[in-house]
Amino acid sequence: MRNDHLDVGRARAGLLDAIRPEVPFDGWSETAFRAAVAAEGMDPALARVICPRGAIDLACDYHRAADRAAEAAIRAEDWPGMSYREKVAASVRLRLELVDPELVRRAASAFALPQNAATGAKLMWESADTIWRALGDSSTDGNWYTKRAMLSGVLSATVLFWMGDESEGHAESWAFLDNRIAEVMQIERIKGRLMALPGLKGLFGAIRAPEPQPLPGGFRR
Repeated sequence: MRNDHLDVGRARAGLLDAIRPEVPFDGWSETAFRAAVAAEGMDPALARVICPRGAIDLACDYHRAADRAAEAAIRAEDWPGMSYREKVAASVRLRLELVDPELVRRAASAFALPQNAATGAKLMWESADTIWRALGDSSTDGNWYTKRAMLSGVLSATVLFWMGDESEGHAESWAFLDNRIAEVMQIERIKGRLMALPGLKGLFGAIRAPEPQPLPGGFRR
């Protein structure tokens, strides 16, 4: 592989394709990353410039590629007759059906390590943000944070359940998802009552959503 005039996005996409067959055996590890670099015929030093964190950067790319695919699919859906709660559940389900459970299991192990935990949490937040935006959410006040925090929690819990679910068609995972969303809706009702208290509405109304920020060492296309 020639190193001049390098297209970083294309190079990372090639490494991601090359590492995927390695991950079920070696995880998102240095061993798998080196195998992918060798398969692409890439200079190891150049590969380290492109992916400073090695396989973790490619795991992030895998996650974000699924987010982009989910966003496009959700925006294309009409879901006639569905309540907003049902649309959220359908969106989470769609997002999970776009990925390989084994690659996600291996990613969960990698992001559970202390040095990667913050990145894993941020990726889950990004997924929640992607789903809300795809569903048309345009909030910029305190609701921006609460919606994403709650959906991040739902996503995290559902993914953990889904990874170990052996029921036909992951039926138990979707029931689990529905229950988690029902619990969130209860919290939303409580929040609505709290917001009626003097002073709280003005306090939360002053909160604004941040500008999008990429993860350190990450690459977004």
